[in-house]
Amino acid sequence: MAAPSRSRKKVQRKFKLRGFTLKVDALEEILAYLARFPDAEDEYLDLLIDDIDKQSLKSSILDRDAIRRVVSLLLNADAAVDPSAASTSSRFALRVIDAFVIPRFRYDPIKNVFYEHTGKLPIHGDAGDKAALYRDRYQLLLQRIARDKFFSKPVFDTKMTESESCEITPIQSLIGCTGRRWIMGVISQLEEGQFYLEDLSAAVPIDLSNSISFHNFLVDPSVIGNLKIFRNQQLFLNLYHKITSGFFVENTVVVVEGELLSNGIFQVNTCGFPPLEDRETSLSLLMGLDFFSGEVLSTEENFRLLGLEKKAVNDMFVVLSDVWLDNEETMEKLAVVFDGYESVEVVPSLFILMGNFCSRPCNLAFYSYSSLRMQFAKLGEMIASHPRLREQSRFLFIPGPDDAGPSKVLPRCALPKYLTEELQKHIPGAIFGSNPCRIKFYTQEIVIFRQDLLYRMRRSCLIPPSTAETSDYFQHLVATITHQSHLCPLPLTVQPIIWNYDHCLRLYPTPHTIVLGDRSEQKAFKYTGITCFNPGSFSNDNTFAAYRPCTQEVELSALDS
Repeated sequence: MAAPSRSRKKVQRKFKLRGFTLKVDALEEILAYLARFPDAEDEYLDLLIDDIDKQSLKSSILDRDAIRRVVSLLLNADAAVDPSAASTSSRFALRVIDAFVIPRFRYDPIKNVFYEHTGKLPIHGDAGDKAALYRDRYQLLLQRIARDKFFSKPVFDTKMTESESCEITPIQSLIGCTGRRWIMGVISQLEEGQFYLEDLSAAVPIDLSNSISFHNFLVDPSVIGNLKIFRNQQLFLNLYHKITSGFFVENTVVVVEGELLSNGIFQVNTCGFPPLEDRETSLSLLMGLDFFSGEVLSTEENFRLLGLEKKAVNDMFVVLSDVWLDNEETMEKLAVVFDGYESVEVVPSLFILMGNFCSRPCNLAFYSYSSLRMQFAKLGEMIASHPRLREQSRFLFIPGPDDAGPSKVLPRCALPKYLTEELQKHIPGAIFGSNPCRIKFYTQEIVIFRQDLLYRMRRSCLIPPSTAETSDYFQHLVATITHQSHLCPLPLTVQPIIWNYDHCLRLYPTPHTIVLGDRSEQKAFKYTGITCFNPGSFSNDNTFAAYRPCTQEVELSALDS
């Protein structure tokens, strides 16, 4: 039966737009290929054209043989999606990425491109490395906001007035300027009791006493008229949807609107975070660079993995935080969890156990390391007593902020081998990751971070977060780290970070899922397409979470008290 003329015209039109001409036999070959996928014809056609575009062709006139070679590659990749194939096992589809192997990319503002740092990164950096930490964070967000239509300079002359323009002004250019300006910089305390806003050109003292967060405008629209900031209220409403409130602490990068006073202080009227950029937009501009793991896959491989991911409907990750191995009650509750999952039809693919693994901080006053070593061994025995979990599930261990290790600086290396080698005798496939660490599940990117971040962000906050949209502090936390593109935007005096490994805490491009292990109440929140959740404290309130990567759904769970 002949294919509909509409499909023929569509195929010919798309190939012509890419500079190709199709012979009759080539067109028939393409239509036969697309007939295999009636529900996703456009997607597979685009994939076919992309692959043909990468081939070394002698002519732009395509015959049957040229098309058949590429079609064979795609069909072989699709055949690998067969669930009966050994490669479909989640045991081989899941990859844990240690923080210390994540490649470092830096932005070149002259060429407007990212480039990968080559060479070894020392743990102990010099003063220049500390400066580079702040510079790299700022430039990452600056290149992002430069693409935002509300903050970029119009290409063509318009009648937009200064009060309607949101173009970012360098701080150095404020001298001699009158009227309201938008600037972007890092909140710093260069001298005691006085906050400054710094960018790459200069620093200016700021007054936050009269500032209003972006959220508050929607509570009282008359504020807009009183401050005379926007003549076009719709412009602000659009801007509002791209910038949200959160925790404003030292070291965070903010976008502020205000005026430079005669005494040299910049009077801030409104403040917010740089607008967020969706994941697909970021990826399209990185020219094939992989910020997540450094592994660049071909189109065929991504296509194959995406197909496998969609079919992995039974895969589930169980996440527990604060698993105190020295607490008998906690171990009994953990046994209940393992017993429950041992009896289900399909066992979880992965158990993520996050610290702290001891009820007491493993600091200089802690002398029970041999006892803790034996408690890890008991945990290994407990897991080994559940044969289905031992054989079909994987176990990932993430250190907590008070666990044994060289220091409390981030990122933290994996748990010491001395503590875990007895457990590994029972569970040879156990994985001991850094904090934070990353998981690549087929094409899905998941970031795991164990830190009591919410409490520390609230203590360090300079401006109370707006309650116009939500009073949920977890949602403010998620907004903060995603807009900052950084897991821990606290001052280095509050949370030290290895200067040369600050890139390991970046959230750019935005991952699919962020797991924030925290002592606070368990929460789940989907923000601009990013799934974020806190499994809660298992030892304190019996809570944990189950995550299904296929649908990005989170099930918040708890044991009966």
